[in-house]
Amino acid sequence: MAEVRLQEGEPLENALRRFKRKVQQEDIIKEVKRHSFYLKPGEKRRVKEALARKRNRKKARKEQD
Repeated sequence: MAEVRLQEGEPLENALRRFKRKVQQEDIIKEVKRHSFYLKPGEKRRVKEALARKRNRKKARKEQD
């Protein structure tokens, strides 16, 4: 879990910025979204395959250039 302690004399905005960066680095938002609703195993597999196809298309398009 991301935790940021306010350092002495540090503005709250800077601490908030550090917290947001830490949350992004730890992929907390992605995990929360992933667990926000239940996916059946078949649906999970289809989503995973779709993401793989998307990645492969992107990689192929990048290699063409």
